Amino acid sequence: MHALIQRVSHARVDVAGQTVGQIGPGMLVLVCAEPADTEATADKLLAKLLKLRIFSDDAGKMNRSVQDLDGQGTPGGLLLVSQFTLAADLSGGNRPSFTKGAAPDLARQLFDALVAKARASHPQVETGRFATEMAVHLVNDGPVTIPMRVV
Repeated sequence: MHALIQRVSHARVDVAGQTVGQIGPGMLVLVCAEPADTEATADKLLAKLLKLRIFSDDAGKMNRSVQDLDGQGTPGGLLLVSQFTLAADLSGGNRPSFTKGAAPDLARQLFDALVAKARASHPQVETGRFATEMAVHLVNDGPVTIPMRVV
């Protein structure tokens, strides 16, 4: 699975002018499944996301995870958004190919599994809408943007 992680001060996803998911401080994570991915891959991605230390401690160093955003046990938000374009292949020219992405049924199954497990493990999880035109609004904090691939 591919993920693009952005540390945000706030973010939201709108569909047809309506907000469907929003968070304050935390992580906006764009997620893309590949054909070989399984629920075990989604589990690895979630474990990494929840432990990823990209939030500043009192000394200004990236030492805190989304689970302990302020050092006092306060969790940050997790906004998960399915984004098949992370599988874009530009090696054949200027028009991206998305053949490296998972088929829609598999991608939906894996995204839904990731969201369900995230909600069982973390108190503040929001999402966009799978296979829907979305407007993603964010204020990137830092800015901190980290690409990640989990196999």
